[in-house]
Amino acid sequence: MPRHPLHDVAIVGAYHTRQARVLEGVSELDLVLEAIRGALAAAHLAPGDVDGLNVRSSVWRLHAREAVPWFGGRPMWTGVTLGVEAVLEAALAIACGMCETVVIADAQAGAYTDRASTSPWTRPTNEFVACFGLYTAAEFALIARRHMHLYGTRPEALAEVAATIRNHGALHPDAVFHGRRVTPEDVLASRMVADPYHLLDCAINSEGGAGLVLTTAERARDLGVQPIFLLGGATERQGMAYVGPPVWDRCGWSGRRAAERAFAQCGLAPADVDVCEFYDPFSFELIRQLEAFGFCKEGEGGDFVMDGRIGIGGECPLVTNGGLLSFSHPGTAQLLQKVTSAVFQLQGAYPEALTVPGATVAMASNGGAGALFCDVLLVGWEQA
Repeated sequence: MPRHPLHDVAIVGAYHTRQARVLEGVSELDLVLEAIRGALAAAHLAPGDVDGLNVRSSVWRLHAREAVPWFGGRPMWTGVTLGVEAVLEAALAIACGMCETVVIADAQAGAYTDRASTSPWTRPTNEFVACFGLYTAAEFALIARRHMHLYGTRPEALAEVAATIRNHGALHPDAVFHGRRVTPEDVLASRMVADPYHLLDCAINSEGGAGLVLTTAERARDLGVQPIFLLGGATERQGMAYVGPPVWDRCGWSGRRAAERAFAQCGLAPADVDVCEFYDPFSFELIRQLEAFGFCKEGEGGDFVMDGRIGIGGECPLVTNGGLLSFSHPGTAQLLQKVTSAVFQLQGAYPEALTVPGATVAMASNGGAGALFCDVLLVGWEQA
């Protein structure tokens, strides 16, 4: 198996804070601290063990350098990126000796005091201020519609994805939409937001946070936890997210090159992946990623997701905690939660009904074609 600097790094702690539509009376800084403490406790580590930080928040705009005093003001490496990209940034810092143990944390609270129904960066009022008069649902809808035109992808396939993921969240006790099961028919009957997306095809909005701890693979084996090793990862950028137009011929297969690089780094292939914690802002984006990443051929994603294939007991379990459609969508912390979800799944930390038996390799992603970026990460039980 090929060797790569990422292979010398492991994730040893993961944590989700409280998640809710609105966390009444909860400070965003309190959530960040909860995420840090929870992730360190899961790793059996203390603040004094940390020499690297990437800590941020969506509303307060906390920066990692502001959090350094929380750890005694010692010299520390600090990161600046988000989600999967933040994990890769921290891992490479560890691999090249800039630090040994990194905490990544992100949270959002206080964003919805006006009870706005959509995220600040995706509100329909953006059509009057953003380039090309678009907002996020419309941008991702254009990508979906083009695929439907080219390949005959049916609305029923989108509804199958949305219902499956939402029903995973219905089984997760910490999900914002816990207990709220839906059928594909419910999805198709919900009101139209941006054709072909109905309301239940679209991500929810919520508040909460997440945390991760990374360290060297050598140190990870001495902590008394199940380390989850980094196997491969890459980022892909094709323009300014939510500014440039999402043209299919340019960005329709966004993430393909990143996935190819990640698989090449560890000698694995899509068939080796047991769990797919893919970014799910809208239902079709999952179909697109399955095709772009090589799980099925171009134009076959609509058929691929049918007949239970993407459920917990299927051959390609997809977004097992309910994702952005049901679990939570807390600002930029939702990017990090794709990685924490992969870690929890491989560590067997999910309820039995959501646990994929025998899972040893997981793939997480961030972004999508409508956002003009797509990052991927492969993690597993065994060091590559």
